[in-house]
Amino acid sequence: MSSVHLAVSTAGYTMPPLWRVLTKSGYFLGLCGAIGATVTYATAVRPTLRASHDQADDTAVLRRRTASYLAWAGVVLLVAGYFQLAARLARAGKGMPFADALAPGRLWDYLRAPAAKGAWIAQGTVYLVQNAVLVLTAAVLIALFLPAARRRLDALALTALPLSVAVTLIAAVPATAPKNAEKVLDLALDQVHIVAGTVWLGGLAVLVALAATRGRLGDGAGALWADLWRRFSLVAMVCVGAVTLSGLWMSWKHVGAVDQLWTTGYGLFLLVKVALVAGLVTAGGFNQFWLMPRIAEARRTDQEATLRHLTLRHFPAVVWGEVVLGLAVLGVLPLLSGSARTEGGSPQAESSAGVFAAGAALVLALAVSLYFTAKASDAIGRRRGAAVPAA
Repeated sequence: MSSVHLAVSTAGYTMPPLWRVLTKSGYFLGLCGAIGATVTYATAVRPTLRASHDQADDTAVLRRRTASYLAWAGVVLLVAGYFQLAARLARAGKGMPFADALAPGRLWDYLRAPAAKGAWIAQGTVYLVQNAVLVLTAAVLIALFLPAARRRLDALALTALPLSVAVTLIAAVPATAPKNAEKVLDLALDQVHIVAGTVWLGGLAVLVALAATRGRLGDGAGALWADLWRRFSLVAMVCVGAVTLSGLWMSWKHVGAVDQLWTTGYGLFLLVKVALVAGLVTAGGFNQFWLMPRIAEARRTDQEATLRHLTLRHFPAVVWGEVVLGLAVLGVLPLLSGSARTEGGSPQAESSAGVFAAGAALVLALAVSLYFTAKASDAIGRRRGAAVPAA
């Protein structure tokens, strides 16, 4: 019996309608394109290109591809944002058919609706501001279709970066004041999970797209890409840490017992998501402990052909697999509706000093493990280089 059938047949679990699954997955895909691509450009692509003074032709090719990717990311964000807003309307109050919610007039009425009793701000106002920022972000990115705008790639990409992050942060602003500090922590960690995840998955996607230009790059492009992969690997490790910590918190909030992972619909889909993320982490570990040391070795020993093969053939092939897993994660996210605690009849999670102490210990342990992971990868590369006899 499939996990989907088990989830549907689980008492207390309600399968989201197809339009909800598609709109939510599409929205997060749009965020991956905007947030992931702009952050990756700022932290990995741009510094690498700026340091490659002797590879002007390769730099120009990658800048053009980056501009095109960002422009299309703006289109996806704009379209996905519209459908996501319609989905919010369809789920608001007593709800309405999704097809009716697509009408611009209905959406405008929803955004201008007055605040509910006890709310400090109208929910529609929050979404109005969010979608205004979303449209501005998309406009900045879509401008990169214009040749004149591409000459200002740095300025436009760096402008779109904080705007794209603000799209998700503004949507998380509660219309009613949080009851306690724990609710604030829930909101904060949820956004950490979203931003870190979109940077991680979106960064992988944009680098795969850039690697597809290898046929137009020079023979020495391997060194440029070695630096690019190295920089992004550091970004990805930070994202893995943030996703892991925030994911553990949210799992504890929504799952009351281990057996709820296979006896509730929420738990089953959470297990699927965890398995997919574990596959992503495993592929990242392969990159860090097998590919990166070999790339470093080939770079030190001036093996240009090997370096080019590793950075522009082998590495992107592995990352393609990660992108596929990432898309599967986006497909599962909308199915994580409700809570395993509610389905299983468990009490709501209650935090305590012990819980926060355990969380602090996890943060420290994860930070130490990521630090030593980076150091171990470098050490493996140095040992391999030392084992190669000088010519």
